[in-house]
Amino acid sequence: MLVLVGRHNTGAAVFTQICGKLGIDVPIFAFSHCRDVVAAVTNAGGLGVLGATAHSPGGLETDLAWIDEQVHGKPYGVDLLLPAKFADVSAAPGAGQEAGPLIPPEHRAFVADLLDRYGVPSLPEHLTGGRRTLSVSFDDASALLEVAFRHPIALVASALGPPPAELTEQAHSRGVAVAALVGTLEHARRQQAAGVDLIVAQGTEAGGHTGTVATMVLVPEVVRAVAPTPVLAAGGIVTGAQMAAAIALGAQGVWCGSVWLTTKEAETDPAVQRKMLAASSSDTVRSRSLTGKPARMLRSAWTDEWEAAAAPAPLQMPLQTMLTASAQQRIRRSSARDGSGAQQLATYFVGQGVGLLDRVRPARDVVAEMVAEYLEVAERFAAQLHD
Repeated sequence: MLVLVGRHNTGAAVFTQICGKLGIDVPIFAFSHCRDVVAAVTNAGGLGVLGATAHSPGGLETDLAWIDEQVHGKPYGVDLLLPAKFADVSAAPGAGQEAGPLIPPEHRAFVADLLDRYGVPSLPEHLTGGRRTLSVSFDDASALLEVAFRHPIALVASALGPPPAELTEQAHSRGVAVAALVGTLEHARRQQAAGVDLIVAQGTEAGGHTGTVATMVLVPEVVRAVAPTPVLAAGGIVTGAQMAAAIALGAQGVWCGSVWLTTKEAETDPAVQRKMLAASSSDTVRSRSLTGKPARMLRSAWTDEWEAAAAPAPLQMPLQTMLTASAQQRIRRSSARDGSGAQQLATYFVGQGVGLLDRVRPARDVVAEMVAEYLEVAERFAAQLHD
């Protein structure tokens, strides 16, 4: 794999083959649910990827139109959640409604008791209703893709299962690359067989939905198995030195998510962001308590309560999100008060790299600092060759 070093608008660039294919200056891919982060990273020379699974088609149209205005033709992408297994909620009375027949009464009672014990206030009347659940079926994704393909996206990514052939065909017919996230070697082989252009090998250190294999093991394993398909490394990567390690392992770049949660542009709840800045790498846990599938997040009273013997087993995706959406909204609204029950319960998806996050920075500075540190490591490597 060819790695070149050049210059770009953050001061320097790290150029790999995937950069040439996607028209970016540095192989830093930024997954974020925040459009401001996506635009900032793209404008800094990387490739911002908007997590669209919780968007409505109208909301996605609004955010992508805004990104288009900000990036002036620079490339960005969209990420969708397409799990191989999920509960069919098409017969539910309404997205996000907790009282639907698909939610067992004992689960509703558990959540209600949890909020009561921690003294979390109810939502004001004007904030109730209208909550969205995750769009996890291909029918849901198709509506979002229809919106996304009306915009000049360079990449569409999928997670939790191989993208349907129709998605890949639609993307390729429009010149849009398809990426897929994997947590095991077997998953990587399935994604390659499905015709994806780029595989993201995501280790267990990652925030959000993740498997059990560590990044240091998974990346070279996947690189070896799927060559010549390019691979990005993901999972706990928040520094330029880690980026250098990933490229040394054979990856053509890095896919990062957690590092953007403490940027100035991030929409992270302030109480949760403060927890992240104070957290160590040991303060995360893989839990099914938010989505129904194992996802790494900050350990909190919420995750502990769902692990207790008296807790019901989390529901299948997306039912768990439908169950907990209102509760999470109530927690976020009241979590600012120090010592409150809501503050104790507050959590969010974040990887073990959170232990390296200790200050709030603009996303552009994160990119520039990662590149600068990468170059320092590369220079040390080069010096060793001359000794």
